[in-house]
Amino acid sequence: MTETTAEGSPVSVLVRYFASARAAAGVEEEKVRLPGGATVADAVRQLRELHPGALGRILDAASLLLNEVAVRDTGRTLCDSDRLDVLPPFAGG
Repeated sequence: MTETTAEGSPVSVLVRYFASARAAAGVEEEKVRLPGGATVADAVRQLRELHPGALGRILDAASLLLNEVAVRDTGRTLCDSDRLDVLPPFAGG
């Protein structure tokens, strides 16, 4: 369970990368520190800055999970200790 973070208090979010997102980021997971009140969109923007290049293209098409629930609204505010998963599109059969 996450706790509400007061606006202005920084939040730390664990970002986990899967498949090609992991290869593009060069790490399996990392903690990202954001200002209080930051949204999923803010986190994605910071990930693009941290890992310029291929990860940006992957983020354009990736699905995001916030605490194991699909993100439909990237304006959703993040809380301290949230977990954001980056799942690139994949094909299977």
